[in-house]
Amino acid sequence: MRIGVAYADVAQPVWLKIDVPDTATVQEAIEISGILKAFPQIDLGTQKVGIFGKLAKLDAPLKPGDRVEIYRPIICDPSQVPRKNGSDDDEDE
Repeated sequence: MRIGVAYADVAQPVWLKIDVPDTATVQEAIEISGILKAFPQIDLGTQKVGIFGKLAKLDAPLKPGDRVEIYRPIICDPSQVPRKNGSDDDEDE
């Protein structure tokens, strides 16, 4: 079956379309894609993965057309990042 594997590296975002066995799991698809050799900094033991933006386990089965995503670790403290409230009203005050 045909699926996609995506990794948004800071310098080089990658989107691969690959064929995997019908019984493939998330981890097997990542390994088959070769992305771990291209980006040795990826650590599946610590980094989260998902399918179409929803967190998934490495042993999750895949369906045709799925997009497996490897998420980068958060490198900043989210509590220190200013939030936008979706309104520009505060700028006028």
